[in-house]
Amino acid sequence: MFEGTQFGGALMTTTEVENFPGFRDGIMGPDLMEEMRKQAERFGAELRAEDVESLELTGDVKYVHANGKRYAARAVILAMGAAARYLNVPGEQELLGRGVSACATCDGFFFRDHDIVVAGGGDSAMEEATFLTKFAKSVTIVHRRDEFRASKIMLERARANEKIKWQLNSQITGVLGDGKVEGLQLKDTKDGSESTLDVSGFFVAIGHDPRSQLVKGQVELDEDGYVLTQGRTSFTNLDGVFAAGDLVDRTYRQAITAAGSGCSAAIDAERWLAEHGDSDAHEAAELVGGGYGPGTN
Repeated sequence: MFEGTQFGGALMTTTEVENFPGFRDGIMGPDLMEEMRKQAERFGAELRAEDVESLELTGDVKYVHANGKRYAARAVILAMGAAARYLNVPGEQELLGRGVSACATCDGFFFRDHDIVVAGGGDSAMEEATFLTKFAKSVTIVHRRDEFRASKIMLERARANEKIKWQLNSQITGVLGDGKVEGLQLKDTKDGSESTLDVSGFFVAIGHDPRSQLVKGQVELDEDGYVLTQGRTSFTNLDGVFAAGDLVDRTYRQAITAAGSGCSAAIDAERWLAEHGDSDAHEAAELVGGGYGPGTN
């Protein structure tokens, strides 16, 4: 398994995971990933802290290029997940790491007693804002509408927090500062008026984009870059190539659904290998109920 130089994916930047079965009191995202990592190693998985540079997926033998080496495989499971989406406004990328962040758990403690902003209107924004109140003097949620995509419980939790302020119907048009964040440029989405908001931290929580750049031109993608799979399986348009997790899921995007999707992909890959002459995979496939293909109910 190629886990990259920063293992764990999106859960490494998540605070408390409260909806993963088996953890009735919740568990911190990084702790959950460490438990999964150790469990995978116990079952013999070889984890490589290497970034994949390119993939060759169209032939009978697949090739993975990483760290200057080429690895061959009969089957490949794609599970690159999704990356944080940014606003792409002036000053944002220039001040990334200098007050601009997309990871509250990574950078929140740097902003103790500071006034900061969280941009977004979904569960991620509410979660990030609530977490950041542990450190910040105040947290202002800036949202371009006055309605939210966040779930009722997450929204109520944020509204009940005295440290959280609200700047609604406002669009962030720029990040201000010389070498560090000093404020934000705002535009009212109703009357077009402009204003500035003095803050020293800016956290972006507006969603994610699938990390499908490596497979573009080989694996079939939808208009937003998500990998397309066949029916309710993990089969892609290429024989022996499977996909799972947030790379394919634009609807649920939860830790538990990603884990279930990964399990499905592993079973699909084992069964496919068994049907194509891999004796070890044949034994594994028998344990999980026999073989099938994307066209089988």
